Amino acid sequence: MKDLLDMACLAYYQDGDPILTDAQFDRLAELHNYHNVGYTPTDGVRHTHQMYSLQKCFDTLDSPFGILTDSVVCSVKLDGAAVGLTYVNGQLTQALTRGDGIHGRDILDKMQHLVPEFIQIKGIVQVTGEVVAPDRIENARNYAAGSLNLKDVEEFKTREVFFYAYGMEDDGDFMGDVEYGDTWQVRMETLKDDGFNTVHTHIVDGFPTDGLVYRINDTYDFNAMGHTAKHPRGAFALKEKQSGVVTTLNDVVWQVGKSGVVSPVAILEPVKIGDATISRATLHNLDYIQELDLEIGCSVEIIRSGEIIPRVVRRV
Repeated sequence: MKDLLDMACLAYYQDGDPILTDAQFDRLAELHNYHNVGYTPTDGVRHTHQMYSLQKCFDTLDSPFGILTDSVVCSVKLDGAAVGLTYVNGQLTQALTRGDGIHGRDILDKMQHLVPEFIQIKGIVQVTGEVVAPDRIENARNYAAGSLNLKDVEEFKTREVFFYAYGMEDDGDFMGDVEYGDTWQVRMETLKDDGFNTVHTHIVDGFPTDGLVYRINDTYDFNAMGHTAKHPRGAFALKEKQSGVVTTLNDVVWQVGKSGVVSPVAILEPVKIGDATISRATLHNLDYIQELDLEIGCSVEIIRSGEIIPRVVRRV
């Protein structure tokens, strides 16, 4: 299973062509205690600051830093390809894919057409954000990630992709605002003034999202909480539990598995769940069919949240 998850990381972060959905990957990673996120590119360049992933929660009561207060800010979590940009004394000098969070692949030739070449902030600054495509584009996340893999920069320039900043780290030179101090909100406002789109100050309707991000607003407090090996302790991603969708059971066929076990499979009226079109789902066994009182032509609810194989959960 580790090999499959390693392949999934490579396909998503390097090739831009995922072989598992986010829900599938998260479910398998949880079941098999898999903690590697990203991939280490063979031509990797080191990030100025490590790009951590976020701890995932499904309820704010599970917040890793306790009860949410006014010291916590919330922003949308865009679903695209994460990128780290380095500015030295105001000039863009490096742009990397997330990779494994420590090393990424050089994409400066493309990102210089999406982001400001110069900013007002001095010292060494890393701006992190997401390259996204409008959600009206089919498989928008794949489209965004695939765009970063294009070898032809001229072709990249024709792609409808955008960069939204969600983070900024520095080496201690950023002083913040005289009135409000050094906070995440102040940093986002500063990036906005320098010409960036940001998740805090721009409307992001029309782009695919993957939940919400809650984080400690004050930069000193955020940094004081530190990090685990993979996640900052001062932020987490709130994921939405997907509900099922209703479709029609058109037929039931029987298939023989590799072990010789015969099991029923529902043939469904095709329906979309997330970015996948589902036309088949497991029915487990004859007892399960009888328990749900299923018959050809009835309406059924199917789910795929956290599941690898879609399944029928009830008759509607």
